[in-house]
Amino acid sequence: MKIGFVGLGIMGRPMALNLKNGGHDLIVPDRASLTDEIRAAATVVADATAAAAASDVVILMVPDTADVEAALFGANGVAAGLKPGTLVIDMSSISPVATKAFAARINVLGCDYLDAPVSGGEVGAKAASLTIMVGGPDAAFARAKPLFDLMGKNITHIGRRTAPARPARSPTRSSSR
Repeated sequence: MKIGFVGLGIMGRPMALNLKNGGHDLIVPDRASLTDEIRAAATVVADATAAAAASDVVILMVPDTADVEAALFGANGVAAGLKPGTLVIDMSSISPVATKAFAARINVLGCDYLDAPVSGGEVGAKAASLTIMVGGPDAAFARAKPLFDLMGKNITHIGRRTAPARPARSPTRSSSR
């Protein structure tokens, strides 16, 4: 898969490299802080919008709720580059209320959203032994599971915590009156 990865810090960098080592293509937004190792392993594009536009899946691993919101919806953010069918995975540990709101905004664009916070720290990220707790639609989880397997050892789908990608149609009823 083509994976856009936003947030290449202490944990995100080894997580992204584990995906690359698993045979996936990495696409990352250009930042002065990118290491030579990431530059060599990934396609570097102008910003998060360009990374999303070139990706099948976009993963975010940033420090807090405000950073996720900025990465998704700020200037040159992920949402502006999404095409229907792209899977967005937020692996940051953030506010569950904000997560639901972010998922709803991404779902309107025809994309699925998984809330997948991790534990295990830098050691777990490097060793691909993170614990990953995933909320979101079953089909999106199934699509992402091979990626989670490259980053973690204990992966648990805890059910639907976000809105579905496409609103369900309400059945039409004809009246017999």
